[in-house]
Amino acid sequence: MSSATAVSVRRLAWAGVELTAGNDRVVIDALKNTADLAAFQGMPRRPMPDIGAPEGVRTHAFITHLHPDHCDRLLLAEIAGSEGSTVGCHTPIVDVLAGMGVTAIPQKMGEPREIGPFTVIPVASHDWRGDDQVAWIVETSDLRVIHFGDTIWHGKWWEIAREYGPFDIAFLPIAGVLTRRDGFTPTNQPATLTPEQAVEAAVVLKASTACAIHYDLFNNPPYYTEQHDVRGRFLRAAQARGIHAVAPGDGEPVPYAV
Repeated sequence: MSSATAVSVRRLAWAGVELTAGNDRVVIDALKNTADLAAFQGMPRRPMPDIGAPEGVRTHAFITHLHPDHCDRLLLAEIAGSEGSTVGCHTPIVDVLAGMGVTAIPQKMGEPREIGPFTVIPVASHDWRGDDQVAWIVETSDLRVIHFGDTIWHGKWWEIAREYGPFDIAFLPIAGVLTRRDGFTPTNQPATLTPEQAVEAAVVLKASTACAIHYDLFNNPPYYTEQHDVRGRFLRAAQARGIHAVAPGDGEPVPYAV
């Protein structure tokens, strides 16, 4: 890992996460502009928190996949155009981002990239409809976290745990969303982890803290429907499994076990 540096961790809106150390910060799946989401996910239930960087801090944005609630093209173009700031992605989507007007630095699966005190690595994740998706590991000498955008349950948890674990924080979607979209046969299978599945993923990953993301901001039945009481179910399931679990609000710091 990189040299010792104090890291602050904040949950942004929806699936967004921010880690700041010194003059560098990493943001994953940061979301600011929501107009493109209205037809499918509906409008957000509340305003987006401020995600502007303090003066002198360089922003390095990463995205897990191209769905517009994780890939805010306007925000990414803004970040990519800021001096000293960058956008990072996994290799298969770099040309798509370029077509959106976003210049990105691609990384192959498992390839580390050094950014100030951070090391950032893309690893396996799985999307409900088969779209290309990764999870991002971000680590320093004192902290190792993993962020899953809106993954479903899959068989790579154990491989990730063996190669990269344990983790101080695992950011996991918990909404258990049910979807209805043209061109996709409707099912009753969730398109993201359920609260209980998120806890089980944290168990496998040997995460000291499981942090809930990707819930309680969008709900647009019948197209995009969040399951009931997901926050409560997540915290209760974690307690039953002996996992330290947190569900901070938009823009709030992430309290994690040390």
